[in-house]
Amino acid sequence: MHTADATVRPTAPLTFRAATEADVAALVGLIESAYRGDASRAGWTTEADILGGQRTDPEGVGAVVRDEGSRMTVVEQGGELIACCQLERRGDHAYFGMFAVRPELQGGGLGKVILAEAERFARTEWGVREMRMTVISAREELIAWYGRRGYARTGKMTPFPYGDERFGVPRRPGLEFEMLVKALG
Repeated sequence: MHTADATVRPTAPLTFRAATEADVAALVGLIESAYRGDASRAGWTTEADILGGQRTDPEGVGAVVRDEGSRMTVVEQGGELIACCQLERRGDHAYFGMFAVRPELQGGGLGKVILAEAERFARTEWGVREMRMTVISAREELIAWYGRRGYARTGKMTPFPYGDERFGVPRRPGLEFEMLVKALG
């Protein structure tokens, strides 16, 4: 468990810990609320205009929690789940995904703190020198946010898995993922 100071909500420090099986249902709810449906519109990370359906499910989150090469991080404040992210060790780099912050807490600097902690963990605990992620290329505002945190666009694209509703139901054609990369020093 790691604690970081943040000015997001001065009432209590943030606590970072590895998720357990007992966290899976709450994590699925958090991830869904940050990306899909009307609740997600309270924050700026919503995908509701480009994707319907689910963002993840208990099986997907549970698989990350159980995987020896992954870490699903729970972020709590005052004992309350407020954010999460996934790290997956992939040889010389780490993959960052399933990043979610409660919609009503977005835009206050919390995401920067969580991303920095994920980078610190990957660098110091796993010894990796690069973080990678994929972002839907149509999400220009989100890509710009990551760019301000040192992530570079690679131009490497992979198609969205149309027809596989485990990843959502596209509301428009031509969706694809772009890989973003950051050297961790």
